[in-house]
Amino acid sequence: MSDKRTLTGQVVAITGGAHGIGREIAAEFTAAGAQVAIGDIDLDAAQKTAAELGAKAYRLDVTDRDCLNAFLTEVAHELGSIDIFVSNAGLMWVGPFAQEPHSAARAQIDVNLLGVINGIKAAAPAMVARGGGHLITVASAGSILPTPGEATYAATKHGVLGYLKAVRAEMRGTGVVVTAIMPGVVDTALAAGTSSGAAKLLTSAEVARSVVKAAARPRFEVTVPGFIGPAVKVANLLPLAVRDRLFGAMVPNQLQARAAARQEYQASFTDPVQ
Repeated sequence: MSDKRTLTGQVVAITGGAHGIGREIAAEFTAAGAQVAIGDIDLDAAQKTAAELGAKAYRLDVTDRDCLNAFLTEVAHELGSIDIFVSNAGLMWVGPFAQEPHSAARAQIDVNLLGVINGIKAAAPAMVARGGGHLITVASAGSILPTPGEATYAATKHGVLGYLKAVRAEMRGTGVVVTAIMPGVVDTALAAGTSSGAAKLLTSAEVARSVVKAAARPRFEVTVPGFIGPAVKVANLLPLAVRDRLFGAMVPNQLQARAAARQEYQASFTDPVQ
């Protein structure tokens, strides 16, 4: 696992690859010589991104298992067996947990958690049969941190990390590698109007570089920035009252997010009538 792997010629399939972090992941893998397949629910945007990068574009709804299976089948037919599968599609609603519309909670669970589960169930069997492959999921630092204002989002990301831990344990010895990428707040539409707390606001390119680095030198848990993982492990050894003060000072309180900056984005996956 410590040897650097070549990415030249590797077939990489990315969910949510048309915009933001997904687009940058596609760009980084393309620059590294990989053959990239961009799956996104916005086919027009996926085709535009693919044309710019020299990749392939496909419509993909990660909440639809048949659509996911069709996506992977088509990618394998056109580009070859998938070496790296990147689960990146995600949604985030921000605000007090008691005020979150049910449709927003449902959408986050369907995309962030079930979408990852659907993707891994679809991609893993072929990798196991071949004796190798890499499942990379863009989770969140919210997988390991208490994040006020992001209760359901954090629940989905905690769930993703727990799922990946179990899948990794089940596939030990198969040659299939599992990686969880856990970035802090990234400058994308998903995080519009939110705060990055004590850590700097990340760019999509920084997260994408961490994904490609993990593909070349696999690790299971990758936090971005890197200090978050060790800091959380140390903090979790402290008494609860001390831990609460520490996290309160470091973790952004998204209850203070600028609602107006998020209105259009959140309306895209929230029913107007509850």
